[in-house]
Amino acid sequence: MSAVDREADVVVVGAGYSGLSAARRLVDAGLDVVVVEARDRVGGRVWSETTPTGALVDHGGQWIGPTQHHLQALADEFGVTTFPTFDDGASLEIRDGGRYQFTGFVPTSDRSASADAVAALLELDLLSQQISPEEPWTHPDALELDRLTLGEWVSSEVGSAAARHMIATAVLAVFGAEPSELSLLYTLAYGHGGGSFSALLRTAGGAQERRFHGGAQQMALRLAEQLDDRVLLDAPVTSIAYGHGRVSVRADRADGNGNGNGNGNGGRAPWRVEAARAVVAIPLATQGRIAFDPPLPGRREQLTQHAPMGSVTKVHAVYERPFWRDDGLSGQVVSDSGALRVVFDDSPDDASHGVLMGFLAGHEDRVLDGAGPSGREAVALAELAAAFGPMAGSPVEFVEQHWSSEPFTRGGPVACLGPGVLSGCGPALRDPVGPIHWAGTETATAWSGYIDGAISSGIRAADEIVATLDRPLRRGS
Repeated sequence: MSAVDREADVVVVGAGYSGLSAARRLVDAGLDVVVVEARDRVGGRVWSETTPTGALVDHGGQWIGPTQHHLQALADEFGVTTFPTFDDGASLEIRDGGRYQFTGFVPTSDRSASADAVAALLELDLLSQQISPEEPWTHPDALELDRLTLGEWVSSEVGSAAARHMIATAVLAVFGAEPSELSLLYTLAYGHGGGSFSALLRTAGGAQERRFHGGAQQMALRLAEQLDDRVLLDAPVTSIAYGHGRVSVRADRADGNGNGNGNGNGGRAPWRVEAARAVVAIPLATQGRIAFDPPLPGRREQLTQHAPMGSVTKVHAVYERPFWRDDGLSGQVVSDSGALRVVFDDSPDDASHGVLMGFLAGHEDRVLDGAGPSGREAVALAELAAAFGPMAGSPVEFVEQHWSSEPFTRGGPVACLGPGVLSGCGPALRDPVGPIHWAGTETATAWSGYIDGAISSGIRAADEIVATLDRPLRRGS
């Protein structure tokens, strides 16, 4: 074990929105804090980038909707403004190889199937309101609900194959997973935490309502600026030792000679920080790659082993202008097959250029993993051309973020809990283990899986620590 390089009251592992929010809350409480981040940037699953052609794209989380009050407060604090996600005009439905236009919440080419899909979503909403998002495992039927997958419930309750395809497409967009991969109990708790399934799926009035001028990462960048040298980048944590009210966190830090590249390669040097408490604010799947000493309790360890990320690649095709608007199209697509099941108009507010954004998700994303970037691009552009015409197949630029191969997230957008996990391991989501506290959007009870949930989870973990340390606050509350 290396010598101690830094001592602090609290060490925060992860500089996404959750970890940064926890750190600022702790600093405001008068505590000495250090944040250790594996990447060479902050923001975690939220990453805004200007491409070589000058287009600003959000590779990860990007939207804000009603009731996401923590995210809105942060944007207001930093003077970051929003604009409505473009959804004027008709959307496109690709079904059984046909191309149909529709307006409204769901496709209407098969009205009977649409009615079945809406009825199923309403039934899921009714069921979800009976589930506590704080402690879903306490429901009287929790074990039975957790034995079923969402896919099994849909198969038994939805008679129309077309309606089942609609629901599967919605699930892929929200979770990056197939309905067969999700516990029904987990799905219901997730839906309740976002208000309703219709809220998760809607553009206007829903989770995709607005976007940020300047990209969704900028509030994380501003938080990091406030924290200044308390944030250590390019330092993946390899081990956490804890006991007797102390935590020792070891990271492999870039050696200072320009050899570190943010992906754990190049010249590295061990670095260690000791603290009274720790906040671990990284995805559950990546927590399992850290060596804990002593080992975590069995239920917590099982949780990290059974919480894989969804599988998603987010793609952006950039054009000189949003030409689809000339034809009265919103740019939104839902498809019952293929790799690109959901598409949005992701153009800037001033429409100075056009951007179509879509998700390769679930099974199809895993199948295309071996195709590499060029193979995924060819598939995506072919499907965009089928929807919008030949111009869509020839963008001026195409960019992707293949989250499943990103070493410090390993997928996206959120952890996907299968049967038995929530009822068996759910309490371990937020229960501290000695001096270690847990944050991250998956631990949120409202808007889990979203930026807002990440922020609230960091605040909650920080408040837990302030209460246990029993220190007077310097400022804030």
